[in-house]
Parts: sequence; C-alpha cells; structure tokens
Amino acid sequence: MFNYDWFHHGGLQRLAEEAKRRCADRRFEDKKKAGNGTAEYQRYMAALETRVILYMKDGLTYEMREMADVGMSSALAFECVPVDENYKVGAIVLVVPFDDIARVEVFAVHPDQKPTENLRIPGFRPSAAGPDRE
Repeated sequence: MFNYDWFHHGGLQRLAEEAKRRCADRRFEDKKKAGNGTAEYQRYMAALETRVILYMKDGLTYEMREMADVGMSSALAFECVPVDENYKVGAIVLVVPFDDIARVEVFAVHPDQKPTENLRIPGFRPSAAGPDRE
C-alpha cells in the first residue's frame, strides 16, 4: 500500500492536511457550517503541529521527525524521534522497506492544547529477541 510516491509526492502531506483540517473543524465546530475562511480559523490552522507515527508489521512503532534523502526509492529513510534518553544526544536515521509499514498515523494538535506529558512512542524494544523470535 505504501510506496515512495505516497510518502514523497503528496500522500503523507494530504494526510497531514486532513488531520489539521479536522482538528481545526473540531475547535470551530459552530463556524463549520458558515465556512472556515475566518481569520481566526486560518491562524489556528497555521499554528497546528503534527506528529507522524509509523506502525510496523513487526510491532515496532516509530515517530518520524523528518524524511531523509539518502538516494533510495525502494525503502523509506527517515530520522526517528528517540524515546530513550541515551539516544536524544544524537540522531537516529532508519531505512525501512515500504512493505514493512502497516499503518501511518498523523496526530494534529495546537501548541496551546498539547498534553503536558509527552506521549511515549516506543520505537525500540529492549531486545530484538522475543518469544516469537530466534
């Protein structure tokens, strides 16, 4: 389902825009019927931030900071947001085959309405070896 074109030529961008629009519509629900061209709505929409979460078929979950251009079109390269304090001093760049991506989720939120606690997006297990792995 996911491929290079979806990530790099509009699919991810359309999903992010849809999440932002729905977030703004929820905030301005009473104005939705009259149209969303108000300046207040536009300012709110422009301030929205998004988080992109990638769910892998092997059960791992990553938050994408940004896509990385490594000259490869057969897999997705991206910088991952580290959750472990030990990894926050550097950068983690991953390359994952498109076929390994099960789901992409975009979370849109206004900076003033962010949850006070950071959502934990577990991108790494303590060990790759688990009960179902050798």
